Amino acid sequence: MVTSLPTLFEIFGYRIFFWSNEAGEPIHVHVCRGKPTGNTTKIWLPPDSNPVVANNNSNIPEKDLKRIMKMIALNRDTIIAQWYDYFNK
Repeated sequence: MVTSLPTLFEIFGYRIFFWSNEAGEPIHVHVCRGKPTGNTTKIWLPPDSNPVVANNNSNIPEKDLKRIMKMIALNRDTIIAQWYDYFNK
């Protein structure tokens, strides 16, 4: 069963979270409004680089997406620490 983790944080009504079964993938978060579905936006957090939008499946408007990306960049270290803590890496 695939479940989402508790919300890491919310910004402008968007939820930032991990899916529970993605430990085999590089560090990333999902973004959506409301209840998470399979069509969430995915944002990679590559090593030593700014976050990158892998897809915008939830069709977040560009203005909101830019602000979300900025918030993810500002919270990068915390997000990465939470990823390693949850997935035991």
